[in-house]
Amino acid sequence: MEVARHMTDAEIRRLVGRLDTTSARDEEEAWGQLRELGVTVVPYLAEAYGAFRKWQGRVALVFHSIRHARASEDAFRLGVEALSDKATLVRYRACGLLAYSQRPDALPHLRALLEHSDARTVEDARAAIDAISHKNHHYFVDRQHSGRSFWRVNEGDEGDTRA
Repeated sequence: MEVARHMTDAEIRRLVGRLDTTSARDEEEAWGQLRELGVTVVPYLAEAYGAFRKWQGRVALVFHSIRHARASEDAFRLGVEALSDKATLVRYRACGLLAYSQRPDALPHLRALLEHSDARTVEDARAAIDAISHKNHHYFVDRQHSGRSFWRVNEGDEGDTRA
């Protein structure tokens, strides 16, 4: 992978590895250094996913990729892969990432979750499908289409929630 800004690949991978923790403080400390890399950090996050042991670490990988879901193929692929994670919160973040991506090619992957044994995962997949189908990422959080809940991931996301 290309060296991002002033950090070497090894330094980036070391910091990404520190995200595999149950300590929110440790995670925030590592992410504080990685955040500045922007979209260039996403391939490293996606690369680490399969090796992470802690569900909290996998949640962090997906969560920090959401803002780049529209610009990064690696973020999108991470979202698809994380749909089959054993942890409900990882699957939730994956559904959110795909909802935010607004990519119709996510729909078959999300529809596969409609038969999942976890009711929360089914609801999350349904909400992501709805958000993509209506071309409105806010519907992932505004599941009743009330127009009163907004999901601001990036600058300019406030917008009208009506389809």
